[in-house]
Parts: sequence; structure tokens; C-alpha cells
Amino acid sequence: MATTEKYLKPEVIRQIARLDLRAQFIVKGFMQGLHASPFHGFSVEFSEHRKYTHGDDPADIDWLVYAKTDKYYVKKFEAETNITGYLVMDLSASMAYSHEQELTKFEYSICLAAALCYLMIHQQDPVGLITFGEKIVDSLAPKSKRAQIGNILSLLAKLEPRDKTNIGNSLNQLAAMLKHSSLVMIFSDLLADPDEVIASLRRLRHGGHDVILFHVLDQAEVSFPFEGLVELEDPESGDTIEVDADAYRSVYLVEMDQFRTRYARECRQIGIDYVPLDTSMQFDRALTEYLTNRRNR
Repeated sequence: MATTEKYLKPEVIRQIARLDLRAQFIVKGFMQGLHASPFHGFSVEFSEHRKYTHGDDPADIDWLVYAKTDKYYVKKFEAETNITGYLVMDLSASMAYSHEQELTKFEYSICLAAALCYLMIHQQDPVGLITFGEKIVDSLAPKSKRAQIGNILSLLAKLEPRDKTNIGNSLNQLAAMLKHSSLVMIFSDLLADPDEVIASLRRLRHGGHDVILFHVLDQAEVSFPFEGLVELEDPESGDTIEVDADAYRSVYLVEMDQFRTRYARECRQIGIDYVPLDTSMQFDRALTEYLTNRRNR
């Protein structure tokens, strides 16, 4: 178990420079930690064999059947079980925050998105990438070819969280862009007006999309470990405020709990999978919730 957990700790991932290796490291650890394949009945489901005909992909030939019968048969899959996925990344400046954790919120999200990219491509599910600040910034069309992993990781590795954000506007823009039912995986700290964000999430769901909301916060934002007089800064506006941390802690923790609880409640009501995370958590929790929710769709 210790070996498996090693793959899933943010502090270990931080030591790996290349994003592709980070993603493979996370996926390897996650897969080793499972007692059974997460892909059974997950996405592309095996249906039956049929004789190989000209134009079929040779990669689909079942060589075990060939060895027994000396005839070529291909595995037939239920193509309609595939779903197009979009990794949707928040580029707001607040995502660059880290107090004492090895990874910033953005780095944590990038690692998780890269691992999910690997998992979806492995399943032959097309996956694309959307980034946003005050509006959508990057849009990489979904594909299921293995080369797409390189395309997505290359863009992810170049991203920097430095924009002001308008999550509601960006998600509304995304909802208008998507023409077919898709799996939308959003990575954000959600530090914006909840009313606007929740309204935009409703619009995505009403558009027929499956939505998984990864709410990524720094551990310090969840636990508020500060003491004495501290200066807090808004990373987008640069405004600062000095507070007595000891006096403010109980109020802050109540408000943070209410903030996350509201998202959990609202998402449950509209059929969105809400995954609250902080940057101290091992990556298996988010991956497990993703796979479980995706399988049950």
C-alpha cells in the first residue's frame, strides 16, 4: 500500500518535472491501488465478434480467436457508449495560490486533468480542453487518438493562472459552444459569486451535459491555520486587508463550510457531481469519484 500511495501524494508529484510523467505516475499509482479494473462496464463496452471485412481497423482483430479458428474476427464495440469529454480549466490568478502545500491549486488541477486525459484516451473517449478567465481563452477540439494526449499536455504545461475571472460568463459561453451532449469536467476554486456560477451550471445541465465539478482549494483556505495579525490579499484586484486571524478564524470556517455545503446541495439538486478537494489530498479520491460517477451515468 505504501508504494501505491507514493504515486498519489502531491508532494511526490511535485518532484517530477514533466507533466506527462506526472500524469502517468498518478495513473499508475491509481491503477495499482484498485482491486479490479475501473474500466469494466465503464465506457466502450465489448458487444460481440464479427468476421473481419475490408476497411476494418486491424487493431480490432481478436488474435486469440484467430489462434483458435485460423480466421479473422474483430471485436465489435457499442460505440454509442462513448462520450466526448472536455477538461475545463480556470485560469484566474487565485488558482496560483499555495500557502505551505507542494502544489498550487492550479498545479494540482493540471495534474488531475492530465491524468483524466490519459484515462479517457485509454477508453477511446474523445477529450478536449477549454481554458477560461473572464471569458474562454483556449479551445482544443476533442479527439480520441493517442496523439491527443500530447496536444493536451503540451497546452496544459504552458498555461499560467494570471487572469481575472468570470466563471459564470465563461460557462455560459461554453454551454453555447457545445452542440452535443458531453462530459464537462470543471477545475476551479469557485472564488466568484455563487449565484452566477450556479446559474451557469444549471444551463450546462439543461443542455444535456454531464458535469463533474472539481472544487479545488488550498488546504489553508479550508483550515485557516493563520495566527495573529495577517495581511490577506485579493490576487485579482491586489486589494489587501489586515485581520486578527485568531478572532476571525471561527467566522471564516463557518463561512467556508457554508460555501462548500451550498455547492454540494445545489449540484446534487441539478444532477452535477460535486467533488470538494484541497491540495493536500492524494489524487485517488478525485479519480475514484470521477470513475464512479462516470460509470453510473
